[in-house]
Amino acid sequence: MERTMEMYLEEKKQFIDNALKKYMQALQVPPALKQSMTYSVEAGGKRLRPILLLASYEAFQKDITVALSSAAALEMIHTYSLIHDDLPAMDDDDYRRGKLTNHKAFSEATAVLAGDALLTYSFEIISKDDKLTAVQKAELIALLAESSGPKGMVAGQILDMEAEDKAITLQELERVHTLKTGELLRYAVYAGAYLGGATEKQLHALQLFASYLGLIFQVQDDILDVTGDELKLGKPVGSDALNLKSTYPKLLGIDGAIEKKEQYLLKAKESLQAAGIENSNLMDLAIYFGQRDY
Repeated sequence: MERTMEMYLEEKKQFIDNALKKYMQALQVPPALKQSMTYSVEAGGKRLRPILLLASYEAFQKDITVALSSAAALEMIHTYSLIHDDLPAMDDDDYRRGKLTNHKAFSEATAVLAGDALLTYSFEIISKDDKLTAVQKAELIALLAESSGPKGMVAGQILDMEAEDKAITLQELERVHTLKTGELLRYAVYAGAYLGGATEKQLHALQLFASYLGLIFQVQDDILDVTGDELKLGKPVGSDALNLKSTYPKLLGIDGAIEKKEQYLLKAKESLQAAGIENSNLMDLAIYFGQRDY
């Protein structure tokens, strides 16, 4: 399974990288802005969110070109969030994916603008995709705005900041990460299935799957920040503790965090079974999310 999943991830990553390159090359904007945007978009990364979107689509249909603009837009949103997360006013990180963070490679002001530009460009590319109907465009844009905005990722980010240096409950921690990490994963799973023609019942079950997937992803992130390899991670370990962040290992210990991750994985599998697509690549991706080492 591992070898097959590695091949699948690499194949889909190439689709995403090619699409992103095409969209970035098409931009006719001030060179300094384009250079800063492109720097972070092409800085590497596993492209797990857009690959998840394609895998969700493939559980129902095969022509992934229909889903490519939605997948590329999602990666642009994710990249913008990383640029802003790394800023001195936020996590104040010097490195991302083994390279200087955007504000270190350029300037704080340029990094802010590059993030803003990627955020707004993501909606533009969906709106101009001639493979999508007007109804599909409206649905996807509305969902992406909700998932990435004040009801979703941004809400999770501020709750995460407010939880620093505080004792919070497991339920509160789950809420933080359901919003901060899980909302973009929910968009990925829902958007792919929606474009693929999933039924309302399947979409409901897949939203549950996505919520557990987000928690699996975050638990593993927290574990890697304690036990990970800095060379593989491309950034220093221990930053969560340094920034006084609330994490699963801090709340439950490493063993407790691993046990909680396995519980989430079981719930994710049950959700896929309810959707009738437990044999799709989505289950293998859930396992991968929980076992990744960077």
